[in-house]
Amino acid sequence: MNEQQQLAKIRLAAMELLTGREYSREELRVKLTRKFDNPGLIAQAIDKLIKDNLQSDSRFAEAFIRSRVNRGQGEIRIRNELRQRGISDQLALETIENCSVDWFALARDIALHKFGAEQPNDASQRAKRMRFLQYRGFTYDQISSALSP
Repeated sequence: MNEQQQLAKIRLAAMELLTGREYSREELRVKLTRKFDNPGLIAQAIDKLIKDNLQSDSRFAEAFIRSRVNRGQGEIRIRNELRQRGISDQLALETIENCSVDWFALARDIALHKFGAEQPNDASQRAKRMRFLQYRGFTYDQISSALSP
C-alpha cells in the first residue's frame, strides 16, 4: 500500500470516528495511533481534517462543556478534563467563559438535588456536602454560596 492510499485510509478512519461525536485533536491522534503505525501520516491526515473544518478543538470543547454541565460538574473539573484531552488551558478558559453558565446556580441546584432543602445539622454534614461539591469541581465561593441558607 502506497503512502497516498495509507493517508486515505487514515482519513476515512478519522472521519468515521468523527461521525459519532466530536473528538479533540489529541484524542483523535491517540485513537488513530492504535490502528495505524505511521505518526507522520496521522498528523498529516488530522491537519487536513482541521483545514476542512471536520475537526475542531473549539467545537469539541463547547460540546464537552455542555455535556459536563448537564451532568452537574463544575468548571474546575471540566477544565481539568479538557486538559487531559489535549485542550489548551487558554482555549478551555475562553470556552468556559463563553458558555454562559451560572456556576453558582448550578452548584446550588446540584446541592439541592443531592441533599434536599434541609440545612446540615452539624459540621460533619456540612463538610460532607462541601467535599461532594468540591469533587464535582466547584470553587470555594460557589460551594459557600450553594450551602448558605
